[in-house]
Amino acid sequence: QSHFVESGGGLVQPGESLRLSCAASGFTLDAVNVAWFRQAPGKEREGVSCIRNTGRSTKYVDSVKGRFTISRDIAKNTVYLQMASLKPEDTGIYYCAGDTHWFRPCGFSAEDFNRWGQGTQVTVSS
Repeated sequence: QSHFVESGGGLVQPGESLRLSCAASGFTLDAVNVAWFRQAPGKEREGVSCIRNTGRSTKYVDSVKGRFTISRDIAKNTVYLQMASLKPEDTGIYYCAGDTHWFRPCGFSAEDFNRWGQGTQVTVSS
């Protein structure tokens, strides 16, 4: 069964960095667009970043531009989210998700994504 496994979450202080990993199982990254979503307590899930199946196109929500970087390692079949200058408002459960309709441009509509991971908790607090 194809799915993702996220890792790398934790508790950090404001201004620190974290790198999240999203390992794909049962399919290869060239067959999916992959996005990171996050959900804070009491808030709706929001798209944070996305990378096309080709790896040549990425997208970020305005609140993380210049601080977060999405990338991938084809050999490891893994997508990463490097997060720097973390803020308390970045706190939430981070999920990676795959859209097997890879011909679509990267987007943040959760209903377009049909492969999800279990999530990893990121907490930014002093």
